[in-house]
Amino acid sequence: MVNCFYVLLAMLLFGVMPLAGCQQRPTPKASVEQLHVMVSIAPQKYFVERIGNGYVIVNVMVPPGAEPHTFEPKPAQLKALSHSSAYMRIRIDFESAWMGKIKAANPKMLVVDTTQGIERMPTTAGYQEGGKARTDKSDNLDPHIWLSPPLVRIQAQTIANALMQLDTKHKQVYQANLERFVADIDTLDADIRKSLQGVKHRKFIVFHPSWGYFARDYGLEMIPIQIGGQEPRAAELATLITKAKTEDIKVVFAEPEFSTQSAETIAREIGGEVLLLNPLSPDWLNNLRTVADTFAKVLNQDRRIQNSEVRSQESGDRRQKTEVLGSLHPTPYTLHPTPYTLFITHPSPLTL
Repeated sequence: MVNCFYVLLAMLLFGVMPLAGCQQRPTPKASVEQLHVMVSIAPQKYFVERIGNGYVIVNVMVPPGAEPHTFEPKPAQLKALSHSSAYMRIRIDFESAWMGKIKAANPKMLVVDTTQGIERMPTTAGYQEGGKARTDKSDNLDPHIWLSPPLVRIQAQTIANALMQLDTKHKQVYQANLERFVADIDTLDADIRKSLQGVKHRKFIVFHPSWGYFARDYGLEMIPIQIGGQEPRAAELATLITKAKTEDIKVVFAEPEFSTQSAETIAREIGGEVLLLNPLSPDWLNNLRTVADTFAKVLNQDRRIQNSEVRSQESGDRRQKTEVLGSLHPTPYTLHPTPYTLFITHPSPLTL
């Protein structure tokens, strides 16, 4: 402080105005004004950031690990909507229950329906019990359109149109970003088709029916365990186990947001395993490529047990045991009677 005083005194004596040092630094120029956009789930954040890169701040309503079908927004999240220029909805279940309050939190906010232009499928019909299929009683349409690259292409255009409407000044930037994103989507789509084109098996069992659009796009058949948000009854579980054995399915897919108990039960009965797929990964592009590679490896497995030997051993009053010795060729995994999990996620931050 003393040194600063003498410096100022010397400058005044010599007729020099103080320019720095003891003077407060000027405030830096304000950063580029950015749009605040709220989305429902993490993959949507990836879409909006790819198109609005540098000009958009994106917040996600459903936090990691939460179940988006039954999610309930916190008061603080609804309050945060007051700063949002737009809400990008995808018609997942919780939105229907909360959309009134979401709109009321900011009447000036633009609500964008990113499902426009998309013909959504009915939710998957379920098990055959006594000759009758149990289906989703709510007649909801399948909301998992973000897991279909061709449908994400449509969503990307809708998002770009909304950003251009809100921020006409940077319309050309959004258009250029959209074109780059669409090119990446087309490359991903082609890579997935090539990866799954020659798989030996087309049917797979999954706990929650998230992968219906993905299966439709790439010629696969999804067999869901959960229908309409309900766990299978005992008879339905038995039907699924029988179907898995008939189709020689050795892997049951599950998701981090749901209980794996039913999936593990089926896997134990068929002598298979449980693998976790993450439909809500924030790294959408790389995640879908990894999911496709996983499907290709699992569905390409030669499920016939070769060179098997059956040995019967008897010992006194003990029960007779049968041991099957063999191997699966080719296979990317070793299949164990006790299920284990493999997380397919990408926790690394998004790089644009």
